[in-house]
Amino acid sequence: MHSLNIFCHEFVVAVSFVACIIGLLLLWDGQQQTNDVEETERILFRMSFSYWLVYCLAFGLEKMVLPNWDYVLMTLKITTALSYFLTFSCIVSLPLHKFAVHRVEE
Repeated sequence: MHSLNIFCHEFVVAVSFVACIIGLLLLWDGQQQTNDVEETERILFRMSFSYWLVYCLAFGLEKMVLPNWDYVLMTLKITTALSYFLTFSCIVSLPLHKFAVHRVEE
């Protein structure tokens, strides 16, 4: 039963890796935004997708690295933790930014 949960998590991470790449491709826009609010939101979205992409890569590498490479495993675990928290902070910043802009407009 425990191995089934690990497999499901790895599958979700693999699917979200592909979704991050698609999200970054959709956000790829060559034209300059004239509105600072839209540009800030676009940057926050890009950052959240990028940080989650780093999480997915580090998580995948952590599963593939040999168990006797302690320094590499520790570095990958630190990278996954940092990218997880950075993704969370970007996701939390999006509604806070919208609220702050709405507050300024009033």
